[in-house]
Amino acid sequence: MAGQETHYTLPRPSFEAAPKLLLVVAPYYRDIADNLIAGAVAEIEAAGATQETIEVPGALEIPPAVGMAERLSDFDGYVALGCVIRGETTHYETVCNDSSRGLMLLGLQGLCIGNGILTVETRAQAEVRADPAAQNKGGGAAAAALHLIALARKWGGRQKPVGFVPAGGEASLAAEDDLSTTR
Repeated sequence: MAGQETHYTLPRPSFEAAPKLLLVVAPYYRDIADNLIAGAVAEIEAAGATQETIEVPGALEIPPAVGMAERLSDFDGYVALGCVIRGETTHYETVCNDSSRGLMLLGLQGLCIGNGILTVETRAQAEVRADPAAQNKGGGAAAAALHLIALARKWGGRQKPVGFVPAGGEASLAAEDDLSTTR
């Protein structure tokens, strides 16, 4: 049984400047969401970071909300929290796959995201996973985001260009940057 296994946990990262995280929560199952939030907030506070929490209607809305926050706000990282319990239709697969895929695509673009969207067969499984005194998946998602923030800060020097580089390569890009500062 998964609840009885032990797993290695990385030491909590430390930060010179406190990170600011956004918890994006789909509270469809309110009690489960509240436990996920409690675990995440405790982990964030233990790392000396700060957080804000927003709610969206469901798990499918979490990736777009994270994407909007990245474009329109100033968070260092994101924690996705929610729960999808298998039902009688294939909607479960759609919600699980698409919410996970959306978060992964954002992560591959460089966003620091901890995925705490539970995908379970039963409510009992969700309750154990969400409980801060049991599996604490909310805390685990927050820890994942914090570790990614630490990596981003470690490697946070000059950003490499993405995609097509025009003739002249990076020298042309540097010249364009110089021109844009004199305009």
